[in-house]
Amino acid sequence: MFDLDKWQEIWHTITRNKMRSVLTAFGVFWGIFMLVVMSGAGHGLQSGIESNIKGFANNTCYFFSNLTTEPYKGFKRGRWWDLHTTDMDAIRQKFPEVKYISAILFGYNSDNNTLRGDKYGTYSIKGLSPDYRFIEPQEMIYGRYINEVDIREMRKVCIIGKRVYEEMFLPGENPLGQILQVNGIAYRVIGVNNPVTQVQIGGRSEETIIIPFSTMQKSYQYGDQIDCIALTAYDSYPVTDLEEPVKMLIKERNRIAPNDLQAVDSMNVAKEFKMFNGLFTGIAWLIWIVGTGTLLAGIVGVSNIMMVTVRERTKEIGVRRALGAKPFTIMVQILSESMVLTCIAGFLGLLSGVGLLQIVDTFMSNFAESGSGKIFFGSPQIPFSTAIMASAVLLVLGTLAGLLPAYRALQIKAIDAIREE
Repeated sequence: MFDLDKWQEIWHTITRNKMRSVLTAFGVFWGIFMLVVMSGAGHGLQSGIESNIKGFANNTCYFFSNLTTEPYKGFKRGRWWDLHTTDMDAIRQKFPEVKYISAILFGYNSDNNTLRGDKYGTYSIKGLSPDYRFIEPQEMIYGRYINEVDIREMRKVCIIGKRVYEEMFLPGENPLGQILQVNGIAYRVIGVNNPVTQVQIGGRSEETIIIPFSTMQKSYQYGDQIDCIALTAYDSYPVTDLEEPVKMLIKERNRIAPNDLQAVDSMNVAKEFKMFNGLFTGIAWLIWIVGTGTLLAGIVGVSNIMMVTVRERTKEIGVRRALGAKPFTIMVQILSESMVLTCIAGFLGLLSGVGLLQIVDTFMSNFAESGSGKIFFGSPQIPFSTAIMASAVLLVLGTLAGLLPAYRALQIKAIDAIREE
């Protein structure tokens, strides 16, 4: 049952020397405060990055051509070669694990390369396949995405990014069917898109004009050449297992030495995502190590002060022993004092840390809503599980801080304590 006298005695002991108790408690307060703040900052960084890459097909790999580094079949090293549409078709036929595959071409980004009436602007130009909308997801504000008919018939159609629409058209104006002059060639607008993810290859999607890759090949006289091949594997098949076989197929088709490690370059998005996850795990561990280390320093301070307190109360403890107090009762008294001091300081640190994170979160939300700019940082709040874990750590460390002083108190003999005084 709740013993009021016992808790009053504990409180009296703690407040007997207020300055010493406050300074001791501050170490615990600061340790848990820093643990909460660093954990919240780490969570905010992680959620901010995840919100920016959310939606991107992470089981994806991009393939590019590069200079050869090995002579092969009469070709010297240092040869430049190009990917072709037939390479993409061969990959699709040989690897049933490929879910989506797209050609990518990058157009000329000369100054004021886009014209409509008296309006002009400079935008990125990309030639893509229909599958690319599933690799780098896009929200269609108007119209549709390019389709296989556009590719087959090499239609002069285009999809414009949201920023292109805002700068080339009036607010609320329907752009569908309108004509844009891009590098001197007329294209009919069939859609307006906005990126779902902030992971964008070859320029910002909202500032890009997309045309069918076959149309770009014809308009820019690329022939069968493409700049890049992007593919996404089915979720049940890691794209990392496809990376090397696809490279070998490309080398075989383009007469490149099998042992040439640089001729076919690649960017494995799955590996990049895995690296990010590893980074977040490392940050989380570092936060807990640093935070717990700081907290332990405070706990050591509590333990030292409790040792001093036990020393000062030698006669009191001796008298209690003489009057029949059991060793367990003495031990519980010392442990309780240690736990109360630790928990009060710790929970104040926990509340202060959560309060500071809430203030920062409110400020960031207001800043984002005002449209002042983008914040590459998520809500800096700690998960409820972290708060529970921190509370558990407090209770455990509070108990550990009182063990040595409690053991010291148990060694005090009644007769020796009375004589010492």
